[in-house]
Order: sequence, then C-alpha cells, then structure tokens
Amino acid sequence: MKSMLKAIVIAIFLVALLAFAFFTKAPISETGFTVYFIDVGQADSAVIVCDGHAMMIDGGNAADSDLVYTFLKKHNINHLDYMIGTHAHEDHIGGLPGALNYAKVDAAYCPVTTYNSKAFGNFVKYLAQQGVKITKPKPGDVISLGSASVKFLAPQKAYGEPNNTSIVVKITYGKTDFLFTGDAERESEADILAAGYNLRSTVLKVGHHASKTSTTYPFLREIMPKYAVVSVGRGNSYGHPDPDTMSRLRDAEVTVYRTDLHGDVTVTSDGNDVSFKTQKNAGPVPPRSDTKAQKTQESSSLAVESSYIGNANTKVFHRPKCSSVGQMNPKNRVALNSREDAIARSFKPCGRCKP
Repeated sequence: MKSMLKAIVIAIFLVALLAFAFFTKAPISETGFTVYFIDVGQADSAVIVCDGHAMMIDGGNAADSDLVYTFLKKHNINHLDYMIGTHAHEDHIGGLPGALNYAKVDAAYCPVTTYNSKAFGNFVKYLAQQGVKITKPKPGDVISLGSASVKFLAPQKAYGEPNNTSIVVKITYGKTDFLFTGDAERESEADILAAGYNLRSTVLKVGHHASKTSTTYPFLREIMPKYAVVSVGRGNSYGHPDPDTMSRLRDAEVTVYRTDLHGDVTVTSDGNDVSFKTQKNAGPVPPRSDTKAQKTQESSSLAVESSYIGNANTKVFHRPKCSSVGQMNPKNRVALNSREDAIARSFKPCGRCKP
C-alpha cells in the first residue's frame, strides 16, 4: 500500500514538473548580445539584450502598445534595466506604455521631461506607476548593459526641432558597435561630429526612417557601417526611405535591412562579427551604386508580400510582374492585399496588365 502511494506521489510530481516545463517560457539568454528591431510600421522600436540584461529604445506609436507588450511577453523580457524614449514624438514613445504594462523598468531616459501630447502624458503616467522618473542624459554619459557599454552622444544642446533633440547612443559589445540615432537630423549630426566622438560602428540604425534630412555624407563617412537597419512603414505618405538617403548608403557600400521589406530584424553579435535573421524572406538591399538593381530588388521583395502594387502618384494598381512596377519610383509603391482593397482605396486598374 505504501509503495503504491509513493508511486502515485512520484507520478503526480513528474506530471507537475512536465507541466511547469511546458507552460513556462525559457528565460532570455544569460550570455551573448542580440538586438531586436521590431517592425512597428512608420515608427521606431528596438530591444537590446546582453548577458540577461535588457534595454528598450523607443516603442512605436500608441497603436503599437499591444504589439510591444506581446513581443516582450513572447521573449519573456519582464524586466528592463533601461528604457530610452529618444524624443517626444508619438511614433517613438507612444507604444512604451505597452512595455510598461508588462515589464518592470529600472531607469528611463528621454531628452525632455514634459511635452504637450497625450502619448507623452501616458508615457510619464505609466513610469510614475512604477515609481520611475525621466532622466535627461548628458553627452558622454556611459551606462552598462551586461558586458556591453552604452554611451550617450546626443543631444548636444537645446533644439527647437524635436527630431534634433533625439538621444543618440553608441552600444559597444566586444569589437562590434551599434549606433542608434533616433530621428536626429543634419543639425544634430553636425554637432555630434563637432564633439569629436569615435562614431565607427558595425550596424547603424538609420536616422528618421531614412528621410532626406538625416544620414548626411559627413556623418556616414565617420560611422562607416557595414550594415544598416531602416525602420519604416510600407507605402507611407512621407516617401521614406528617401531615394537620396538610400543612394548615400549604397555609395558607402552598406548592406541595408528594412522593416517594410523584412519585418522584424534580429541582429546577433559574438563580439567579433554580427549575423542577421529576418521575419520575412526578402534578401537585404545590396550595397550597390546601381539604382536599377536596387529598384529591381525592392520591386521583387514587395511583390512577394502583395497581391497588387499601387502607384500612390497615378492612383493606378498593377499586377506584381507588370512592367510598370519595375519603372515605378520606389517611394510611390503601395502594397495592396486584394483587388477589392485597391478599389476601396480609390486605385484604378492598369490598362496594360489588367489586374
């Protein structure tokens, strides 16, 4: 009788142990360095994990709160050593309350402590619920994230344009460096250059969604990245990424990954080299000065993900393999899920391919 009871107890224990192992998420890695560039459309968000420590830089728009919450939950990141809101615009801080609803934060950085918007007010409110106040970093300040170091480079001074107030940080892990530039524009880039920092980096998070007002030649020459990541929304009304900015990146022979083409982009460093993994199968934009090759790659990548391609300028939609798509300016391309979607958005069918 006793042996049977003992066997039952052991069986219950084993079942409970298996259930715990099945339903419990694996903790984030205790070693190594990973950057997750989250696809939040026409916005910015990234999570950096090093040796079991985590930091979040921006959180997308307010509408991305659930996406950010789900991402952290999926990766079991319930504690953030640091949270950085690079500047006060909604497309950078709007989704941070979603992160604050899941993860405990030790310290939060932002270039301002007040800003007249609902998104910023919610950011401050959810920080306050955790007893955290915003810290305004100074250029040259350094913090540690596991065995990685994070150096604040900007803002160098007060600016009237919020984009130029963006916090810029360089993260160093071993012999690899990652530069995050928020939405910093020409004026801020020039001031960072004047400060004399070593900007050389392996990976560049391209400023301001690759708008024409950022990533100037002088700034890019000092960084000399091997890779770049552009956080940008497909078919956005701003024309991002700007063709001139993409041309500068090609001239610098930079391999580019884009969230509109690749979805979430994950970069892993072993301290010497980096490797990339993307959510979608589109290949990286090659580091060529050949504009035709660039357009062909972008067109084929977009075609994989869309049923039809619309021209935002002419308001005509096409089949993905229509010759008109290859001739279309990349900034005018709009991904359409179906013919009904195209008609509903006031696009007219192409007379050549008859979609």
